[in-house]
Amino acid sequence: MFEKMNVLNKAVGLAQHAAARQSVIAQNVANADTPGYRARDIAPFADQFREGPGAAMRATRAAHLNGSTIASHGQAGDVPQAVYRPGAMSPNGNSVALEAEMMAAAEAKRDHDLALTVYKTSLGIMRSALGRR
Repeated sequence: MFEKMNVLNKAVGLAQHAAARQSVIAQNVANADTPGYRARDIAPFADQFREGPGAAMRATRAAHLNGSTIASHGQAGDVPQAVYRPGAMSPNGNSVALEAEMMAAAEAKRDHDLALTVYKTSLGIMRSALGRR
């Protein structure tokens, strides 16, 4: 029962994604005046965990899918790759817009807060089920 706590794994993955995104955003802000610097961002968390028709199959245990290795999508410790964000270039070749970075930072904070809330709530539910407070 407790070995398949997918909601906790998703919450940890979302928190790690938000932290990695906040780091990329901080690098963008730090290089806002660097000539030739291109703003970067991380793909949305939902894209990593999209399920349904057309989604790639993922192994959940070592023996799953004919013994293939476990896919690394959303595993704890994974760091998403940063990609260049499209946007207008300034005359010096810099594509960082501080307004866009502020909005992205607010989104990353919201995602991190959501992950912590889901994690705390899930632990509270488990404690209640076990008769603990």
